[in-house]
Amino acid sequence: MCSILHDCSNIYFENWFDTCCHPIQVSISVKLAKTFLDMQTINLIGSFTLGMLLTAIPVLSANASEVVPNLYQFQGKNVSISYSTTSFIGKPLFTYKDKQQTLNFQGTEQIRSVETEIGTLVTVTIRKTVDTGNTVFTLILPRVNLGKTNSAAVETKGITTTNLFSVIPKFNQGQRQTYTTIHLTGTAQAVAF
Repeated sequence: MCSILHDCSNIYFENWFDTCCHPIQVSISVKLAKTFLDMQTINLIGSFTLGMLLTAIPVLSANASEVVPNLYQFQGKNVSISYSTTSFIGKPLFTYKDKQQTLNFQGTEQIRSVETEIGTLVTVTIRKTVDTGNTVFTLILPRVNLGKTNSAAVETKGITTTNLFSVIPKFNQGQRQTYTTIHLTGTAQAVAF
């Protein structure tokens, strides 16, 4: 049998047997080899052209014109939240208000913030007990780009997590956390502190 060997630009025919190649087989093989090489050349030129086009497109930094808010204010059913990522004292501030209490938090020890794929999770402890656990409130802050404005409407969720605990070890089995979510609407702003 005859086979086609390709080394960059030359086509070689290798005769494995002295009398196996028929002139028609060789002619067809040469045409197929030329067609194959033409296709490869077209693909190479197409890829090169596409690459040139893509490199000619200016790429802007994702943060080039991004204006990130530093003050968030939300209202929900019987809850209001105010959160600033910084303040005049140089620390984040968080105010949680429901029907029973108004709590003010400041600094990263009281306000825990974690960047995640769903947004920034900002958590504060709204109830502590010695022998039954605690309750935390987590505000989910979506990514917001204010662009050329100083304010944007924002919808999000707040999650109240009750962490159960008992001084009696046999009661510390099973699910130890329960969740309540609340829909929040409000604004995100960029303000000068």
